[in-house]
Amino acid sequence: MSHKKRSPEKISEALSAYLKEAGLDVRMVQSAVVPEWAELVGRDIAAVTEPLFVTPDGSLFVAVRTNAWMTELQLMEPQLVQALNTDSERPRVRKLRFQLARPD
Repeated sequence: MSHKKRSPEKISEALSAYLKEAGLDVRMVQSAVVPEWAELVGRDIAAVTEPLFVTPDGSLFVAVRTNAWMTELQLMEPQLVQALNTDSERPRVRKLRFQLARPD
């Protein structure tokens, strides 16, 4: 029995390799738009919304506090999608799906 000693590997490298092997690396990159939401859409919109998740086909689900804001954001969808897709390395957000946020 041969026991080869391997040198330690950085956890970030091991995790990256695992995600790539599992086919999840693209989804991780695609989902990066969620924590960057406020920076990409602006403080006013971020204050009344919460990005929830991105589906594999590029739909981003967003919770919105009021019906009035939901209507306004639906009208702004083309501009918002454009703002979300400024990083050419990330898979594109193709559609925004707004839903009324549940009360706390």
